[in-house]
Amino acid sequence: MKHLFLDMENPIGIFDSGVGGTSIWKEVAKTLPHEHTIYLADSANAPYGEKSKEEIVRLSIKNTEYLLKQNCKIIVVACNTATTNAIDYLRSHYKVPFIGIEPAIKPAALQTKTKKVGVLATKGTLSSSLFHNTSKLFAEGITVLEQEGKGLVELIEAGKIESEEMRDLLIDFLQPMLNQDIDCLVLGCTHYPYLIPVLKDILPGHINIIDSGEAVARQTKAVLEQNSLLSNSEDSPEHLFYSNADTEVLKTLVNTPSAKVSYLDF
Repeated sequence: MKHLFLDMENPIGIFDSGVGGTSIWKEVAKTLPHEHTIYLADSANAPYGEKSKEEIVRLSIKNTEYLLKQNCKIIVVACNTATTNAIDYLRSHYKVPFIGIEPAIKPAALQTKTKKVGVLATKGTLSSSLFHNTSKLFAEGITVLEQEGKGLVELIEAGKIESEEMRDLLIDFLQPMLNQDIDCLVLGCTHYPYLIPVLKDILPGHINIIDSGEAVARQTKAVLEQNSLLSNSEDSPEHLFYSNADTEVLKTLVNTPSAKVSYLDF
């Protein structure tokens, strides 16, 4: 279905519970280098993973409404918890296309040799029906070991990615999985790709770390093509980033000259 009220030069909207979805933005910007983007970091309400489904839906509506007021032609829900709890509602109430994110169970199930896969995610993602349906669909005959990453988002939002506290938490979370011989670790939160350098230092070299960023960027491009919404501009795009909390960590993670990072009370 074509969305005739949308202009191909309108921006791509992206939102997350905080700064973590910038890991998705980087893949989108790399795959679609001529597209304008607007990114919302709802850091004042992070993490979403501890909230009720009703609250997650309410916050997702708030973020969506703001991005639609900025004439976004497609919205990427760059948050696993918001996707698993709210995207069905968003798709049924708004005409704009939505791209969601869920843990990369399928590629992990295809790659594992030990038939044991670890998933590090938020409580809100692990407890969702979408996550369990995905696991059931793609992980038949595979043992999926789930671990709630309690406290990780808060440390990332605080800029403490390489802290001793972060390292200690990760070791506590990962050791039970290692004891059960996982050979793939699925990162089920868009904040977690920023932990990959630390994870590689902690984990044995044979363990594959899998996230969803590239797949989400490819899907975003495909949906834009299907709806005749790909930009045909050769000009340098504008990238606007907004946070409703301290912007310093967001600035550090984005770290590109084309980005404009601002505080916004949304």
